[in-house]
Amino acid sequence: MADFDSKLRPHLEGVLEPGEEIEGICAASQQKGLFSGGSVAVGVTVGRLLVQPLDRRGNPEGEVLALTAADIADASAEGAGGGWADVGSAIMDRHAVKLTIQTTAGEKLKLMLMRADGGGMTAALGGGPGQRQGVEALGRWFERAG
Repeated sequence: MADFDSKLRPHLEGVLEPGEEIEGICAASQQKGLFSGGSVAVGVTVGRLLVQPLDRRGNPEGEVLALTAADIADASAEGAGGGWADVGSAIMDRHAVKLTIQTTAGEKLKLMLMRADGGGMTAALGGGPGQRQGVEALGRWFERAG
């Protein structure tokens, strides 16, 4: 079975703008309501976050939500509070983080991410090196956007 990055990369590359490249892809669970949710892939480019909903088998389902820094009204990461600098460092410093993004269009995304550090079984269960690289790219994106 292909890893998450190689499975989702071709699909996300299909929505890139000319000259844009994916820096990393990570998996996240998305809370949609009190008892509902799903999975998403978050593709990170220099200028945008690409949020792709996934079906139960991990395949792309529905439209990609493309967000620039200008599209994000507020963001917080597991108690880090609002503000871009706090979000980037919180993502980079934690093994698991809850990222909340409020868009300028009024949409609220609640994403749970695991960084998958180290080696062995724990890292493999957390998504392995591709997941860690994707989460680190996401943290750098928020640091740059600040």
